[in-house]
Amino acid sequence: MKRRKLLGYAGSGLGATVGLGLMNRQAVQAQQADRLTLRSLGHTAFLFTGGGQRILSNPFRRLGCTEGFPSPAQPADIVMISSRLLDEGYLNDLPGNPQVLAEPGVYDIGSLRIQGVSAPHDREGGRRFGTNTIWRWTQAGVTIIHMGGAAAPLRVEDQILLGRPDVLLVPVGGGPKAYTAEEAVQAIQVLRPKVVIPTHYLTTAANDTCDLSPLDDFLALMQGTPVTRAPQGTLSIRPSDLPNEGMRIQVYQYPRA
Repeated sequence: MKRRKLLGYAGSGLGATVGLGLMNRQAVQAQQADRLTLRSLGHTAFLFTGGGQRILSNPFRRLGCTEGFPSPAQPADIVMISSRLLDEGYLNDLPGNPQVLAEPGVYDIGSLRIQGVSAPHDREGGRRFGTNTIWRWTQAGVTIIHMGGAAAPLRVEDQILLGRPDVLLVPVGGGPKAYTAEEAVQAIQVLRPKVVIPTHYLTTAANDTCDLSPLDDFLALMQGTPVTRAPQGTLSIRPSDLPNEGMRIQVYQYPRA
């Protein structure tokens, strides 16, 4: 009897331990699902992880302004590109078989709704570099707008479609096919995001042919706005981490090859 009781107690303890382990794993999974991780891969390429999905934006070919970055070809479930240009739409080296979004429109993928909004990729109505796709979606409770290589002012219909994001990734380095610092500030004033992530600017990864301006030009125009830095190139955000009022600028330490 004593032995039976002891085994019974042991079995009960094992069941409780297994149950506790399952509960702990579920809690960790719930925490991860409620957290959006944004990993900078250089230029306008980012890996967004959260809500059970991995989204890769704008993988590039390593040349010109992106020559010194590591390859951005990361495992992902979804790849979204802003154009077919080599610095934001290079698909050759991607591992696995991700779903690629390359055209404006509305895409329902699992629990995600991703919207692509068409905009000119230059200041000539798209006659030089064609169309840029601005992407909007909500992942792990955080609403993101990735402006890719936007170069034209936002139209009223764009503002209606895009709404106000929690996080805005906006090009700031100028050149012939993306916002200058001044143009980026105008877009920020229209969209009023809570967190601004500047992209598409001159870094030490560029070679001598790169025609972008440095990040400091943009930060000088945004004086008075708090700036935080992610030293490891990765940032995790929960909805509760977002500013209750105003905005902040998030600057990444970009990777080097």
